[in-house]
Amino acid sequence: MIQSAESAERIRQLLDRNLQEVFGESDDARRRAAIDALWAEDAVLYVPPGVIVGRDAIDKFAGDLRATHPHYVYTPHGAPQVLHNAGRLAWGSGPIGEPPEYTGWDVVIVRDGKIAALYVFLDEASEEFRRATTHPAV
Repeated sequence: MIQSAESAERIRQLLDRNLQEVFGESDDARRRAAIDALWAEDAVLYVPPGVIVGRDAIDKFAGDLRATHPHYVYTPHGAPQVLHNAGRLAWGSGPIGEPPEYTGWDVVIVRDGKIAALYVFLDEASEEFRRATTHPAV
């Protein structure tokens, strides 16, 4: 049997930090520093509008997304789950102190202690899912 070289604790940390420090961060410099610390250089982000490759493109996407919801926070729903070199985390996003306006799952694949791929699944009942899937020009 092959064992993953990735630590379960590191994968949980990547999921939590990415949610807050990349997608929840409004400051461009802090967000970029987090991307450099958490993401592999050749990382791939899979989101409903399309596929985004590389740290620069991920930074632009996260910044553009943040600008559309500057007052939203991301709240984890439960603890991250880890399996081998992958992990998943359920989350919600909305204004502080209010129920989330949209929810989803992040699923990461980790290589050498960094995010190699992130798959973002938006719950289909949300308006955000409908908006993201009707504008697939990423």
